[in-house]
Amino acid sequence: MSTATQAPIHTAEVVREYGPFPAAPRVHGVSHDGRQVWAATDGALFAFDPTSGEPTRQLDRACDAGTAWDGKHLWQIAGARIDKLDPATGEVLHSIPAPGAGKDSGLTWAEGHLWVGQYSDRAIRQIDPATGAVLRSIASDRFVTGVTWVDGELWHGTWEHDESELRRIDPASGAVRERLRMPTGLHVSGLEWDGAGLFYCGGGSSGKVRAVKRPGRAGKAEGQRR
Repeated sequence: MSTATQAPIHTAEVVREYGPFPAAPRVHGVSHDGRQVWAATDGALFAFDPTSGEPTRQLDRACDAGTAWDGKHLWQIAGARIDKLDPATGEVLHSIPAPGAGKDSGLTWAEGHLWVGQYSDRAIRQIDPATGAVLRSIASDRFVTGVTWVDGELWHGTWEHDESELRRIDPASGAVRERLRMPTGLHVSGLEWDGAGLFYCGGGSSGKVRAVKRPGRAGKAEGQRR
């Protein structure tokens, strides 16, 4: 198995910062619905236009960790549960137990399932969105924050010893294949790919969201999706 120290490491290229936003002191989960970026900020889930940076929506819901978009609905970690939300109204349509019972971090949707980062457990869980049952577990050697899938590749954020990285890992073995080291002082809470050339990274207590260029792709500095 490849180890993290053997994986190629590069400096992450931050192409744009958004925020901090009014009444949003912390950013936890981040997602992208194809048009706008969603950010979880304690008591409210809000969206902003990645081109203008202007807020577009706000849903007043508990949201203290990861956020995901399944193509139709939002999913949001709220303490020890994960809520399925109507993006138009914020109504909770369904809830399942979070695998970490309140110790969860990142969240994303892929292959018909939810994938949950667990910070201090240093793991990623694939779960059934209907029941919350854990289907598989992938171990990490770092604290796991946000998670996302990129063209069939699994990426996750880390935040440990005041350092953060984005890591591409083998979803079968958990082996680290590539590392993007964030510049000093920049941390990653939530993480989501925009479907084109950018990662969106929650900035924790900075209250910011940062766009990071995906390696080998022409990221769009103004944050536009295709």
